Amino acid sequence: MNQENISKLIKQLILEIGEDPNREGLLETPDRVAKSYTKLFEGYSEDPKNLITVFDNEGYNEMLIAKDIDYYSMCEHHMLPFFGRAFIGYIPNDKIIGLSKMPRMIEIFSRRLQNQERLTKQVADSLNDLLKPKGVGVVLKAEHLCMKARGVEKQNCEIITSHFTGLFIKDDRTRSEFLNLIK
Repeated sequence: MNQENISKLIKQLILEIGEDPNREGLLETPDRVAKSYTKLFEGYSEDPKNLITVFDNEGYNEMLIAKDIDYYSMCEHHMLPFFGRAFIGYIPNDKIIGLSKMPRMIEIFSRRLQNQERLTKQVADSLNDLLKPKGVGVVLKAEHLCMKARGVEKQNCEIITSHFTGLFIKDDRTRSEFLNLIK
């Protein structure tokens, strides 16, 4: 990511919206925005296959869940933030990952221009590909600034998406257990 180019573009954007980029409060804004984009879009430089270590399962055959994982992303349609909580569960087969790696998966995919549906599916599919588990369940809850600050301007609307594989699809009890445990 070229911060110098981004800074120049932000300065031009400030001009285009009718502001003075040389005003005291805006002098350093282009550089600050460029620097913040390094964090906001760091997911483009990361691949879960390179960051997630997989271990042999030593006989654990129940559901593992990481819940209430805070995340932040940027809506690809309006380049405004959406943010919320993620809930990830899987039932291992032969392989497991470190517990901190489930939140790491959210970080990798949320730090890109996204839509919530794709983000949900990417996390589930990536876990499924890496672990080949008996099943994966991912639920994302989010608030979208593109719905709050513009457009329909609904302040209390929460969007919920889910994606399931394996036993989470085939077995109603598995899906119910997961959904009850993440409440």
